[in-house]
Amino acid sequence: MATEEELFANIDALLEEEPQLPPPVERARLREAAGITQARLATALKTTTQTVKNYENGRSEPKSPRLEAYQRLLQGWAAKYPAPARAGAPARDPAPARDPAPARDPAPARDPAPARDAAVVPVAVPQPEAPAAFTGPAAPAATAPVAAALEATAPEAAASAAAPPVQVPPVQAAPRRAARPVTRPATSSRQPAARKATAPDPDPRFPHGPLAVLDGDGSAYGTDGIVLDCPAATVVELVEWTLRESGLGAPKLNRFGKNSDPLIVLTASAAVKLGLPERLEGREQRRSLRLPEDHPVVEQVGRAKWRLTQRGFGPWARVYRKAQGRDRQCVQLAILSWDALDERSWPGVSEMEPADIARVLGIYAQRVITPRGSTAVSGLELMTALRPPTKPERDPGTGNWVSCHNPGSLGTEPMDPAPPEATPEHPVVMNSGWTGGFLNEEAYQWVRPVELLTDEECLLPHAVGLDLNTAFLAAAARLVVGLSAPDHFLGPKFNPKIPGSWLADLSHMELDPRLPSPFTPDGTRPTGPAWYQTHTVAYAQELGYDVHPIEAYLRRETGAYLDPWHDRLKNAYVDTLADLGVTRDLDDRAFLTAMEQHQRTDPVLTAVLAAIKATVKGGVGKFRERPQGRNYRDGDRWPALERPTWRPDIRAAVISKARVNMHRKLNNMVRMTGLYPLAVLSDCVVYPSPGDSPLDFLPYAASGRPQPGGFRLGPTPGMAKPEGVRPMLWAVDLMEQGLNPARHIKGGDAVFDDGE
Repeated sequence: MATEEELFANIDALLEEEPQLPPPVERARLREAAGITQARLATALKTTTQTVKNYENGRSEPKSPRLEAYQRLLQGWAAKYPAPARAGAPARDPAPARDPAPARDPAPARDPAPARDAAVVPVAVPQPEAPAAFTGPAAPAATAPVAAALEATAPEAAASAAAPPVQVPPVQAAPRRAARPVTRPATSSRQPAARKATAPDPDPRFPHGPLAVLDGDGSAYGTDGIVLDCPAATVVELVEWTLRESGLGAPKLNRFGKNSDPLIVLTASAAVKLGLPERLEGREQRRSLRLPEDHPVVEQVGRAKWRLTQRGFGPWARVYRKAQGRDRQCVQLAILSWDALDERSWPGVSEMEPADIARVLGIYAQRVITPRGSTAVSGLELMTALRPPTKPERDPGTGNWVSCHNPGSLGTEPMDPAPPEATPEHPVVMNSGWTGGFLNEEAYQWVRPVELLTDEECLLPHAVGLDLNTAFLAAAARLVVGLSAPDHFLGPKFNPKIPGSWLADLSHMELDPRLPSPFTPDGTRPTGPAWYQTHTVAYAQELGYDVHPIEAYLRRETGAYLDPWHDRLKNAYVDTLADLGVTRDLDDRAFLTAMEQHQRTDPVLTAVLAAIKATVKGGVGKFRERPQGRNYRDGDRWPALERPTWRPDIRAAVISKARVNMHRKLNNMVRMTGLYPLAVLSDCVVYPSPGDSPLDFLPYAASGRPQPGGFRLGPTPGMAKPEGVRPMLWAVDLMEQGLNPARHIKGGDAVFDDGE
């Protein structure tokens, strides 16, 4: 006779089996009996109308967790609308369901259109607690909202609302899916402050968000917990499914811009399923690797009349056809196992589950832009998306709409820099024989000479690091840059309102050697005439020195080109920090406590924050992208030069203003506290301190409020946060070795530039 343990083991085995669905014809009959349209059911299941059609004609089957939700719904309908053969009496003949008239769709290439119902019902499958009398596996029990939402909209369902409740046996999800958080919405219990991380109401043209992460089993994990079934077996089928059935994409960020192309991120198993190698091998840098032209997938794309950009089929590939009217036909692909998501910019993301990867990228897309490559590329693309180079205008002669320059943008044509603004290998330099020197506007890398340390400083117990939040982003605020080509002037009178490059001699200025010079990246005193950006020369005047430039390259047309870029990234940064519990209303002590804990709050939001910071730094770096590749020769043009956004003068303006801002704070700290820094590295400064907290040396008024002008703690760009604390002897030892304590006070190497 079987024991109790054996019986329970057998029952558990049955519960772990895949739930069984009725035949496809019966699925359609039950839906029609309930008076539910395919579009309405698709919305409730968070999938597409075409996918529901596939369920009902037997072309595809749902996967967990949608499988359990769909089965529970069908069981409920079966109890209310039994088939005539089983009911013992003729069933009433239900009127055939009629889908409502389709909404007017401005994107005709997305036909058949995905579900566009106004109300979106989330389908979440958490792991509920088991009843006290049951010790076996817990069964999903959160599909009731699906049936409730559907019944509330169906006449037949409303008429039968008084029917006795149907006891539906619990169904256990398959073990291979149980550990994957495929439907955890953006407000799960793992995120205590995710109020802003929740996506807004979807655009009716793109009901399923901007992107999806495709796994090898055909599950496409979208934003806000959506899981789509993707039947594609080739890259070409994937592209066509994405454009016609997925409902993916994002609206334009500027009325003169373009909608964002949908992004499909491929896991390693999905890449192999589509015929791609799991890894790319070669001698080039990983991000430069591409599939060869004779690879079967590349040839397959060409045979189907699709194209690849000049970047080829690499970690970030764009597959496109010529646009038809206003409708773009382009899909962006990112292959995770090809290192599409750089660990420095997207820490830990490649190792996450597909649903979490979709959440990271989805929040980034919502707040910044749908990723289009590295964070540096995305930062540059964001500038163009917010300030499109052209806008439509009506030709007064013909009455036709034509494309015209959009004022305030950089235009559509690349622009050569002035010789001192270029890099030494640039054709402008090589072809002209320029020997007049170059702009050297770079971030600080300065260490105070050890002999200038006092005994009192050396006896202090701690060295405390402060880091300015996104210092380059703060410098971009209200930054006036040149929009036209440079003009050359001899002996000009300096004007701080005109952006450009000035040749001037600032070597005669006497400054405190315990502070870095504001005129050079290494903090040493200039030795003679040199080229400076406008902000650097203006700061020399601010310090009380008269400046007489020798010559200059200036731009007549100017504008605050980066303002929209600054505003969007600032909001993204502040909102993401707030979601991690670091808000602007905290006092300084509460701020320090929140900063200690925020990286342990939610790895998804922590990764988003890192990506936003990398977008700022990388986007600025892209303004002066250097040539890459083994075959480059000095004087040749490289691809980046063909971009209107290759503007080393704008990069110099941002860095010059950031460095001046840093020196101004250092100078004010001396005036208010008498403290001098030990070292500065870009946006990080290290001070000797009597305690292990910034509160022990930052200047505060008698009222307890921070003194303006110095370093102030806070979460907004330009304000400071703690970077690390070490013993003072550790810092002095590094300084004696010629090393920079600011680089290592946090641990590791504090700086990387994604754009060079």
